[in-house]
Parts: sequence; C-alpha cells; structure tokens
Amino acid sequence: MTAVLNLPASGPAWWSAVARLLGASLPLARVREAAAAALHRAMLGVTLLAPTLAHAFGFDDVVARARTLVAQPFDGRPSPLPDELLKLSYDQLRDIRFRTDRALWRDAKLPFEVAFFHPGLYFDRPIRVHEVDGGKVREIVFDPANFNYGKNDLDMAKLRKVGFAGFRVHFPLNTPQYKDEVLVFQGASYFRALGRNQRYGLSARGLAVDTVQPAGEEFPRFEEFWLVKPAAGAQGIELYALLNSRRVTGAYRFLVTPGTDTVVEVQSRLFLRPGADQSGMRLGIAPLTSMFSFGENQRPKTDDYRPEVHDSDGLAIAMASGEWIWRPLANPSRIVASSFSQPTPRGFGLQQRDRDFHHYEDLEAHYEKRPSAWIEPVGSWGNGRVELTLIPTPDETHDNIVSFWVPDKLPPAGTPLDFSYRVRWQMENETRAPNAWVVQTRRGHGYVDPKQRDDKELHFAVDFEGPALRALAPEAELKAEVSVGPNGQLLEAIAFRHAVTGGWRMSLRIRRSDPNQPVELRGFLRDGANALSETWSYLLPPE
Repeated sequence: MTAVLNLPASGPAWWSAVARLLGASLPLARVREAAAAALHRAMLGVTLLAPTLAHAFGFDDVVARARTLVAQPFDGRPSPLPDELLKLSYDQLRDIRFRTDRALWRDAKLPFEVAFFHPGLYFDRPIRVHEVDGGKVREIVFDPANFNYGKNDLDMAKLRKVGFAGFRVHFPLNTPQYKDEVLVFQGASYFRALGRNQRYGLSARGLAVDTVQPAGEEFPRFEEFWLVKPAAGAQGIELYALLNSRRVTGAYRFLVTPGTDTVVEVQSRLFLRPGADQSGMRLGIAPLTSMFSFGENQRPKTDDYRPEVHDSDGLAIAMASGEWIWRPLANPSRIVASSFSQPTPRGFGLQQRDRDFHHYEDLEAHYEKRPSAWIEPVGSWGNGRVELTLIPTPDETHDNIVSFWVPDKLPPAGTPLDFSYRVRWQMENETRAPNAWVVQTRRGHGYVDPKQRDDKELHFAVDFEGPALRALAPEAELKAEVSVGPNGQLLEAIAFRHAVTGGWRMSLRIRRSDPNQPVELRGFLRDGANALSETWSYLLPPE
C-alpha cells in the first residue's frame, strides 16, 4: 500500500543529521532474565554484576523506573541550559571538544573507552549518565574541566553539572593500536554504530512516534543511561537507557559487539502514559533514518559532478512468507508513504548496496562506505507492517528516509509492550536474498526518434546478480514476471543475460496515466514455475 501525503517537506527540525537510532526487547521473568543477562555478559567478557539478584543493577531496574515515570505527568518544561549554551552557533558548539585523556576507563586500559558530548544549541536536553561497576552504580557528573572550549568565552561557573548531550564509545575496531569510534548516542533516542572500515551514514532510534503525521511528530528521548564497566579483554559492552516522552516511556538494554558487522542487540519494554490521547497513535519499532538525494534511478536536481548521493539506496524486507522484497529509494516531490503488511518479518533494513567508489566520486563523503542496517526481530512481534516514508529534500544535509515496524494493535495504557531485535551494521557481509538480488535500477531510455517519443512512456533497466543466476546453463531462458498498478500500463517486459556481469537484466517499458499520481511496479525473474530472484518493488513517485 502506498500513500502520497501533501504535507510540507521536512527540514533540520524534523531530521537531525547529528543523532541516531535503535531498540529491541526480550520479555523474561526477573530471575530468568538476570541469569540470561549474566551469561551473556560473561560471554562478552563484560564485568558481571553482584551475584545477589536483589542488589544487581539490570534491566528490571530500568523497567521499574519507566513504570514509575509513566504514572507521572510528562515534564515539558523549557530547556534547563543557560542561555549562553542555547545561543551557541553550530561552529561554536563544534569548537567545544571532550578531552580524550579524560575518557571513561582510559586509566584502567580497558578495550572500551567513553567520551562525552557537550550540550548546547539543538542539543538542549541534557542527559544523565551512570557507571555500573561490580554492582555499584555511580553518576558520572558533568565537569567543564573535561572539555576544551576552543575560542568560546563562557562562564564556567554556569556550566557545572549541566549534563551531557550524549556520548561515544571507542574500541580498537580496525587496528589494535587505535580505539575507533564505534557507537554514538546523541539527540532524542538516536544512535549510530560502525563496523570495520565503515563511515557513519544512516541512523537508528529507540522509538518513533507519529512520524510524518499531520499533527506533528513526537520525539521520545533517552534521558538517562547506565554504562556497565567492561572487563579486561572484553569484546562487547552493555548499557541501559531510560526513554521518556509525552505519551510513552520505556526501558532499553543494549548489548554491543563491534566487528566486521557490529551487532547491537536491543531489548525494550514500553509503557503508554495513562491520560494521554492514544487515539491514532502510531509507534515505530526499530526505526531507521537515512538520506537519499539522487541516484542511478533519479537524476540530480542540480548540476552536480557526482553521479549519486545517498546513504542508502533501498529497503530490503525478508517477509515471513519467504519472499524477499527490494524497494529502491527516491527523492520525491511530495511525501510518499508505503507499507508492507505481514506477521513478524524475518528481517528488514535500509541498505547501501552500491559499493563502487566511481558511482559516487566523492573523496570526502565516501558514500560507498556507508553502512547498511539490518533489523532481525527476536521472538514474535505479532501482526503489523513495515513502513517506508520518502520525504523531499533539496540536498544531502537532511535525512529524508525513514523505515520501521508498526504493530497493528497497542495495549492499554500502563500495560508493557515488549520488542527485542538485533541491528547489524553491515558493509562486507550484507544480508540478501539467497538466490538472486537487485544490484541496480536505472530509469531512462536510450535513443528514441523525437517524432515517436511519448512523454508518458518510461523505461527501466533492472540488473540482478546472485548464485542462482550464475548456476544457469548457457541456453537458459528466464521470464520477467511484472505487474503494474492501476495508474500505469505495461508495454514491454523482457529478461536477458547481462553479457558483462554474468547476471541478468530486466528491461521494462510502461506508460503512466496521471503524472501527478504514483505508480507501483513489481517484478522478478522466473525460471519456469519458480521465482529465481527477490521481488523488485518500485514506487514511481509523482512528478
């Protein structure tokens, strides 16, 4: 299902390109939960909490905080920061840097270290951060002496205990000699992670509420964190977070294992606030946000030397039915929302499949190194839908793509809602259909006699690769199985071997009836009665 929304395009206030996402859940009884958590921490090499369950800090403690918080009125007071921090310019805030020699756990020479972000400007809601060490919990108090303020002339007396804007976690990911930045929490419930040789791109969030709805989006935020001190030689780190917003609270556990694919395991328990208007409320579970300005399927709107500019080029879904779907992204003229209804999916994610530098030619951004993020649900999520929203953007400075899972039903206020999942930040080992997958979608035609040209006729070239195609006999013949929505007419669909790559190309010609309305296209390669590839599911946006 696809909808075109006549809402204003988003701007910096909607999609902050500075902070990032994600969350998941694993509902367990307290004793079983504590035992499982202890075993997992032991496997990761993370410091175990005190053996007495009644005194060990864990997920249940954060759940209790969330349950207490949801029974209280939401605190919507203005930012507590002094005006001189709120009035900082972007460059002034960037000039404030954490002193890396003061990083948490540096003196202990542990595999992980934590550095902190200074509040100010857009980051006007400071967070509290705690360390959990051997079952003891202590707050990490903000101290301006831990920051270098550059050219800023600020009154240090006003900055004591103002709180942090976020934090970043460092680990020797790419070389043993240097601790790379592998995880960031900053702004609302956003977070980002990196695998080996990757560069920051798309983001995750703990929760999305009423994204791109006429009444406006509600941005839940992580107000408080607990970082579990890792052991010497640890290969993973555990942390907890408390989420709060006008209509929902939540408890989160994150288990992070850096590697070629950095994996973030998320456990979440959400509570809807009694007394708040829940009618029409839409929760987005495991949300991902990204950027698509232009690509091979869409010409740039300006004169740009770069062939493509995007953090992600498509949404992949492994349906519960076994079907794999690939929907290429676009930068539409109006907001376009699509949904894929199903029981709990096997997985979904925003992916950057194009890894060829020469398709981007950007020596600074290196879009070919931006990670893909793959969501793997843990346990049953029930019935619901994967949603994808495309938002117009004039350039690459704004995130304009968002995708998440929406449950069909919400529980009564105060009743817990549990979701668990893994987020895999991938580049070298991207999750794909096992048989064949789309590697590029090109829109446009070659030479057409101007006298015979039909402006409503559109051409697509869709290339597939994969082991099922490589295994075909030289004389094999495949069929392009294509369907077109009511606003379009299929004129031609053929499939033929790609003589250069060894894959196959699906060539389409369609005619659109109304250019002001979208067209849904679906196609896959078929060998006799068998589907041989994932399904190419393309939304042609309105002009």
